[in-house]
Amino acid sequence: MTDESGEWFGVRCVFRWKHAGEEPYEERITLWRAADLDEALALAEADAHEYADRAGIDYLGLAQGYASGERELTPGSEVFSLRRDSALAPDEYLDRHFCTGGEHQDHS
Repeated sequence: MTDESGEWFGVRCVFRWKHAGEEPYEERITLWRAADLDEALALAEADAHEYADRAGIDYLGLAQGYASGERELTPGSEVFSLRRDSALAPDEYLDRHFCTGGEHQDHS
């Protein structure tokens, strides 16, 4: 935790599993207390790289943040995870499901 007076942010990162012939995608949301969204994203991306290394999976480089407004949470708590089977290549998958231009993201 960097700043106890900071706001909590949820950050979603996307991964691709590659075990036993299956290659599902995973969305993983973790919580971070930070001064702003940029700091929360940096913390979450460092964690995403460590998570991918531990699990032997690929971090696809996508991180999206959301201000939760909560104050009584544990740093790095996972609050959402989803695996989706798809035959799409990683760039096509991100374009189809996450980078369509219709996302509503708070970057203030």
